[in-house]
Amino acid sequence: MRARHTVLCINVGSSSCKFALYSVSGGAESLIAEGAADRIGSSGGKIRIHDANGRMLAESDRVLARPQVAVDAMFDEFERLKLPLLDAVGHRIVHGGSHHVAPEIVTAALLADLKKLIPFAPLHMPGGIEGIEAVAARHPKLPQVACFDTAFHRGMPERAERFPLPRELWDAGIRRYGFHGISYEYILHALGADVPPRLIIAHLGNGASIAAVLNGHSHDTTMGFTPAGGFMMGTRPGDLDPGVMVYLLEQKRFDAKGLAELVNLKSGLLGVSGLSADVKTLLDARATNSNAAMAIEMFCYQIRKSVGALAAALGGLDMLIFTGGIGEHAAAVRAEVCDGLAYLGIAIDPRRNDSSEDTISSADSKCRVRVIPTNENLMVARHTAGLVFE
Repeated sequence: MRARHTVLCINVGSSSCKFALYSVSGGAESLIAEGAADRIGSSGGKIRIHDANGRMLAESDRVLARPQVAVDAMFDEFERLKLPLLDAVGHRIVHGGSHHVAPEIVTAALLADLKKLIPFAPLHMPGGIEGIEAVAARHPKLPQVACFDTAFHRGMPERAERFPLPRELWDAGIRRYGFHGISYEYILHALGADVPPRLIIAHLGNGASIAAVLNGHSHDTTMGFTPAGGFMMGTRPGDLDPGVMVYLLEQKRFDAKGLAELVNLKSGLLGVSGLSADVKTLLDARATNSNAAMAIEMFCYQIRKSVGALAAALGGLDMLIFTGGIGEHAAAVRAEVCDGLAYLGIAIDPRRNDSSEDTISSADSKCRVRVIPTNENLMVARHTAGLVFE
């Protein structure tokens, strides 16, 4: 590996493009700058860039019609700020299907494969693909790496991967893929030698899932074929009785587009509360708003139920980890999730939990409970540097 390389990590979503710039040397990474281009495809687009200390380097209003425009705007700001020239770019790609089980150098063949996966994640894949193409258009000789959010789970037992559907649908790729794999992978790296045999990681954000990790490998997870499955989230319902979908199609005149909007944009915390998908907003409102209170109660109940189910899959539990924006910052949610899990040996220290300490379980808790901030960008940078420079 050369003395020092500059790696850009890009995460293009349906309405935002988040990015981070790292200096990589000798296997160690240091953040140079990070930021986001927000409100892609709508009015009021904005791009912000901070340095490693949080100091604002750039903030400007832009018309960001599509992800390619957002990527170009990001590069324009990099050049204006005279940030280091890039040596490689890594992308978080939500879906890798059943065949892409590790980070890969982007090639024309891989890009063609990813386009075939768009129906598996129609809200996420087009933006990720357009991000790759935008970088190639701007810097055609720059090596790019795709890091798949599904790859972490590809070693799950078949009994966990399969849905109880006819064999031909399994053969067609309809199975439990699981997501947030890059986040889970980062948590395992952060634990190092402290990875216990039976581990549950709860990645709680606007999109949320939980993974059961047995001896360092994914054993089961809550999200399924798409990121809409599992337990309720900000705007997604999680698992539903399939008969509900049939009823909506037959009796309520929903079509495929209407169902997609329902399960991706109008359900979950937002749907139940009728107020917001934001947990902090709902926590602040629940004392006076019964719908907000019910949304939080359901959210915590479903997480708690999922922890219990995955602990059963593991045959017990040695450690529970909270991560993601909600998992890292919402002490009230962590407390409510853990209330009632004493049968798993979980006991929370309220003072530690309110302070979001690394370990929030009490001294006599048989199961250790921790709060570990995730860093998907750093994981993407590591994979990219490992593939391109080593």
